[in-house]
Amino acid sequence: MTNCVLLQSNFLFLKAQEQIDFHYQVEKFSLDETKIKLWILEIIKEYNNSLEGLQIIFCSDEELLEINKEYLNHDYYTDIITFPYQVNPIIGDIFISVDRVRENAIEYKVSFLNELRRVIIHGVLHLLGFDDLEEESKQRMHEMEDKALEGYN
Repeated sequence: MTNCVLLQSNFLFLKAQEQIDFHYQVEKFSLDETKIKLWILEIIKEYNNSLEGLQIIFCSDEELLEINKEYLNHDYYTDIITFPYQVNPIIGDIFISVDRVRENAIEYKVSFLNELRRVIIHGVLHLLGFDDLEEESKQRMHEMEDKALEGYN
């Protein structure tokens, strides 16, 4: 009976993993998509939430700038824009500027993949309902990112 429950639990976990899709509007780069998916699902679970569907779209600075202008009326570059459509279970899109992530990695002296994971989990935290509009909430979000990154490694 226990094996049956474990198999069912693993099946549901793998099924949920399929609900995360990666789209490359830029040249595809090396990314352990399976590990990222499992990590995202663990973080969502830690915050007592679940996932229905998540699209992660990797694009250029220019593409994200156009989205920023069109949907948020902001005329500046950014590394990420998150569109939450539903909170629990989560349905959302995360747009990430690969150009901006590369520049941030250089500026903060971290690897591209480490910075990319930070930006991905930043978007997931937004989908979980956290914001970073004020200094205190920005600091709290950074701490949550650090904790999540530790869990990835």
